[in-house]
Amino acid sequence: MAGMRITLPPSRGVLLYDADCGFCTRAALFLAARRPLVAVRPMAAADLDALGVDAVRARREIPLVRGDGTLAWGARAIGEALACCPAPWRWAGRVILAPVAFPLSARVYAWVSEHRGDLPGGTGACQV
Repeated sequence: MAGMRITLPPSRGVLLYDADCGFCTRAALFLAARRPLVAVRPMAAADLDALGVDAVRARREIPLVRGDGTLAWGARAIGEALACCPAPWRWAGRVILAPVAFPLSARVYAWVSEHRGDLPGGTGACQV
């Protein structure tokens, strides 16, 4: 798979995760199993520059490249990816994105991101 780069169909987006992080990989596989309408791919398989993704920020926050090329980061990316899954995961995404809940969602995401190496499946490679 070396040298292979992903391309996006025009109407789909892609959620890019850090495959060097065990926790991120497990979370991404969990999400992919929920059949979201976005692709779930490792960052290493993507041309980040062509997608407009800041590689430094992507090590801290998961990016979602929407079908129109715009970006969502962190908790918003997770919420949007879940929101395009079948129920009940769609509802979880909507809760994450709800204006009343989003400030808490963002704080929880920031904490998880900061401590991902200490979480189940986390490794030293998970440290930012």
